[in-house]
Amino acid sequence: MTIEFSVAGGVATLALNRPEVRNALNLEMCDALLHFTRNVPPEVRLVFVRGNGPVFCGGADLKERQGKTVQWIRERRLKAFAAYEALEALPMPCVALVHGAAIGSGVEIAGACDFIVAAPDATFRTPEAQRGTVGATQRLPRILGKRLAKDLMFTGRALTAQEALAAGFVARIGDLDAMKREISDAILKAPPATMRLAKRAIDRGIELDPKGAREAEIEAIEEQLASGEFMGKG
Repeated sequence: MTIEFSVAGGVATLALNRPEVRNALNLEMCDALLHFTRNVPPEVRLVFVRGNGPVFCGGADLKERQGKTVQWIRERRLKAFAAYEALEALPMPCVALVHGAAIGSGVEIAGACDFIVAAPDATFRTPEAQRGTVGATQRLPRILGKRLAKDLMFTGRALTAQEALAAGFVARIGDLDAMKREISDAILKAPPATMRLAKRAIDRGIELDPKGAREAEIEAIEEQLASGEFMGKG
């Protein structure tokens, strides 16, 4: 299987599982990402995304495109976009656990999660333009800012874990298993409905003007109060 999906104690782990090719993203993996993200069991309160083997994801599987028509390549690219967007649309928190290289599609997958925690050896590259293609031009500038995203795209250089932390792309650096336990403990203590409402309010509000953002939060508050999970705080 190109994706390993497991659930334990309300926590799902989605592992990219093509270690023999550095977890290169192919059509089968795109389909699997779409399937699992659209069919997360209702008891899941937190999703982790990680890569099996020595790296998180080495980018798109370029060998897969050899001999394919332009239409096939176009449809394959659109399927990848749909997979990234399905990760972003998960209603519960979704956290990327990145070790080794995250290149191209790997940066997109990690960036589609709510936040990234990284091992000290993690690196992030978007060399699409260097390779003669176009990709990773939209999500990264919104997180890193336009100028740093252009530096990475135009030169193909790698952003280290420490640089990614300083730029706000990575939230934490450390031992991935230890951080996974810490994050799980914290999120599983929180009421699940309010966790989802908070995520929704942030994601909606960041795209709106201040008035619209306030209305997004008020809407979430009203749903929280109606849910019975209101704790009399805040």
